[in-house]
Amino acid sequence: MTEEHHDVDDNPLRPAGGQSEGSSLLAEVKRFEQASLAREYYQSFKVNSKNYMQQSARTSAWIATHRRLLARCVSDAGKGDPAEVREAMDILFGLLDRLDRSPEEVVFFADEGGSWQVGVDWARVLPAWFEVLSATVSAEEYAARILAVLSRHCRHDRDKMLGIARRKATPSQRKALAQAGAGRPRGGRE
Repeated sequence: MTEEHHDVDDNPLRPAGGQSEGSSLLAEVKRFEQASLAREYYQSFKVNSKNYMQQSARTSAWIATHRRLLARCVSDAGKGDPAEVREAMDILFGLLDRLDRSPEEVVFFADEGGSWQVGVDWARVLPAWFEVLSATVSAEEYAARILAVLSRHCRHDRDKMLGIARRKATPSQRKALAQAGAGRPRGGRE
């Protein structure tokens, strides 16, 4: 049985909902979140031994749209409203978390699904997020949120990312990171 929704634009290169390039980042991310949670990108197909590694067109469109929106967040981090960019990134990270908990609530993966299939370039995304996070949250929240995101999505580069997070942080945020157990790597340099 195939479940399809026909109200999602299958062209991931065109902004969602036909919005122009000048549309608000946060508004576009919220529309994407709403469409994602309404399962508008969900498209299943009969899985067999020959096609179990394939993705539906809508899953591919979801991944492309998520990547495009994250790239826009990274681009806007240094020039946009930090609170708006951070909120947009938080929503996009939340969708990744949902993929890890219950991918079928968002998209269809023929085999194992999860945020790892989205292919986020954390080395590009996290420094921008650290910057807007630093500008908008308390020291304790900065430390807690960074450690949570790193433990869920970037364990393999944790120490490197913590070094970048320390450089983006205010003095009180650096202290909170150290107190939360995210001090400098032993014997290493950043």
